[in-house]
Amino acid sequence: MEALILSCSTGGGHNAAGKAVAEAFEARGHHVTLMDPYQLASDGLAATIGNMYIKLVQKVPCLFGFIYFLGSMVRRFPGHSPVYWINGKMTDRMRKYLQQHSFDVIVMPHIFPAEILSHLKNDGVVLPATIFVATDYACIPFTEETACDYYVIPSAQLKEEFCGRGIAEEKIMPLGIPVRGEFVKEKDRDAALEKLGLSKDKRYLLLSGGSIGAGKIASSIRCLRQYLKENHDCRLVVICGNNLRLYRRLKKKYETDEQLLILQSTPHIADYMKACDVFLSKPGGLSSTEAAVLGIPLVHISPIPGCEKKNAVFFAKREMSVPVAKPGKELLAAIESLEDAQVAERMRENQEQYINPQASVEICQLAESLTEGERVMV
Repeated sequence: MEALILSCSTGGGHNAAGKAVAEAFEARGHHVTLMDPYQLASDGLAATIGNMYIKLVQKVPCLFGFIYFLGSMVRRFPGHSPVYWINGKMTDRMRKYLQQHSFDVIVMPHIFPAEILSHLKNDGVVLPATIFVATDYACIPFTEETACDYYVIPSAQLKEEFCGRGIAEEKIMPLGIPVRGEFVKEKDRDAALEKLGLSKDKRYLLLSGGSIGAGKIASSIRCLRQYLKENHDCRLVVICGNNLRLYRRLKKKYETDEQLLILQSTPHIADYMKACDVFLSKPGGLSSTEAAVLGIPLVHISPIPGCEKKNAVFFAKREMSVPVAKPGKELLAAIESLEDAQVAERMRENQEQYINPQASVEICQLAESLTEGERVMV
């Protein structure tokens, strides 16, 4: 099977989901092409779109929240959204690309390529099987104006929300959010500690703002230093992602503090998760799912306004995380609550109950069921 996976770099979660699906396809003997559709115009355009989002949520998250709110308002009116028409400008390039390359299935863990292909389908172009993969625990604005064959959603408990937005029930597949195989492997804390060069006689808190280093990382560290002073056996690992400014500032400020380890982006995030006792993170759809698959006690802090707030609510209602709205007042209490072994175990049980670790494999199986070896030429 020839599979095309289309994603965009507006945050790391979409690409991580795409890579997870690609990994599953390749493990089952299929060939995969993974790309950003805006690269068909230029690599610079693809990077610009990703960087615009990253800078927005890093520097002015409330503005992103307002834009998300406007999207929620626009979706109430008939007709297509501005997002649909903007993505329509890629239609000719995508049509030409699909004419030159044949695929059996197209998987999209991002709304933008789903909009582009919906233009083609609405223009009467015959396409391979198309699968949209939702990477947040909500039906984000404009999902309903896409025309995919199937919609993979994070949970059956979200089916009513997606149906309520106009997605046909028979198209909805509640398979979960796909994560890479390294998160699915049995958690071996000692092996992870050894690999990372961390001490086995210490406890570790892991603080992350996702791949983009967003959220109240600096203020959270200030709160956590009091906890560290009272717990000399504890260490705090901070991952700044690609937020170089944040990394440099924190590195300079805490370079003499032996209880803090400040890192940039790391290819070993799964190992750091396995090594930590508590994971503190903004509620990204992918990072939250990865933590839940590994069964890690999870504290959600500083969500980006919009879908991340909905992610936090989904997890908190099912006791898969502890939400912290005001780090200065609530963060230490949240960590201390998870020191109770029974509380932590109950959270792991809930994570196991509600999160499917095999989503990437099941998406591959869905794609296989839709294809019979006949490729569609556009």
